[in-house]
Amino acid sequence: MQYHTRFAPSPTGLLHVGNAYSALKCQAWAKKHHAELLLRIEDIDHTRCRSEFADAIVEDLRWLGVSWQSPVRFQSRHLQDYQQAIHTLREMGLIYPCFCTRKQIQQEIMRMASAPHAEDVTALYPGICRDLSVSEQHGRMQHEPFAWRLNIDKSLAIVGADINWRDGSEYVHTVNIDHDIIIGRKDIDFSYHLAVVVDDALQNISHIIRGQDMEDSTGIHRLLQKLLGLPEPVYLHHPLLCDQSGKRLAKRNGATTLKGLHQMGVDAFKLRNFLSGAGALCWPFAQGDEREILNMLGKTR
Repeated sequence: MQYHTRFAPSPTGLLHVGNAYSALKCQAWAKKHHAELLLRIEDIDHTRCRSEFADAIVEDLRWLGVSWQSPVRFQSRHLQDYQQAIHTLREMGLIYPCFCTRKQIQQEIMRMASAPHAEDVTALYPGICRDLSVSEQHGRMQHEPFAWRLNIDKSLAIVGADINWRDGSEYVHTVNIDHDIIIGRKDIDFSYHLAVVVDDALQNISHIIRGQDMEDSTGIHRLLQKLLGLPEPVYLHHPLLCDQSGKRLAKRNGATTLKGLHQMGVDAFKLRNFLSGAGALCWPFAQGDEREILNMLGKTR
């Protein structure tokens, strides 16, 4: 059997060393298991994604020494695939339009928390729009922005309460979802959760190697796979590369970018070896540590 895995960054900024760490994890696993590594650009969020960042992702990965099977899949070019999934779930009666704003949801949660049985209020979404009549739904959809929410109780009733997912050690994890999740955002029509399960099926992804920060989303993905009749991949969640304080590296925190290292003259071979080294879970450099970076990783040859 031919295994397939993927590296799937979003072009909302430049790749940083934490992304590089994950990409190298994917490539190492693919090489070890004679699997095909695919590259997917997850760019459905037109409010944040930019084409120049997508181009930079490809350039930075090639500089780092990561290779993949062509072609690259761009989510923005396959919106009809996600729309079909929305249509299927709607036909099954499993999704409903949600017109709530964040403020309305917060107010309702606060109101419920002051009720006599406040200790029972655990859901993140209190179900404000869940039981609207069909006529009210249709009427409001004509003039109000809305998101699509998945009715979790109905969904679990269909797939059964014993839904689970497997990790790389064949350990079985029970799925636990406690509120109706958004699978179609107001601003971009689709959520990450919906798009990723559709893509993984269409690309025949057998194993998903990604960071531990995504582990909490895996139950949602398994539920959607069950509902849509999609195959079940195996999930491997690796530790995250962190800074010296133990905080995960992120674009919003100004993590060191691959483009910056490339322009600095860092040797890509030494960078790759450093990030791939046994126990390499810490990026020991802060912003402006150019001299220290060059001393450890050397200039390009």
